[in-house]
Amino acid sequence: MPKVKIRKNDQVVVLAGRDRDARGKVLRVQPADGTAIVERINLVKKHTRPNPQKQVQGGVLEREAPIKLSKLMVVCPECGKPARMGRRRLEDGKGVRVCKKCSATLSS
Repeated sequence: MPKVKIRKNDQVVVLAGRDRDARGKVLRVQPADGTAIVERINLVKKHTRPNPQKQVQGGVLEREAPIKLSKLMVVCPECGKPARMGRRRLEDGKGVRVCKKCSATLSS
């Protein structure tokens, strides 16, 4: 299983597919599947049956489907561009993610 470089609450851009060049916030990462769920990206329609016991109305819902991590790239908060992430160790021994373009540290 490859190391996951994308984390929850990261701002990402989609590199390929129907939602190419769209940006969104990562809601959940599933490392075992190699996928992530991104806010308002890869929307699919789900048909639901009404269930009065659970107060669920029937109809067609739009919700986010998982998207492959290989199709996502983290957007650097400093330069605002999609960039590869590196790792750097600080003086106190703590490791942080850094932008390869502008060397800004990302909140870990």
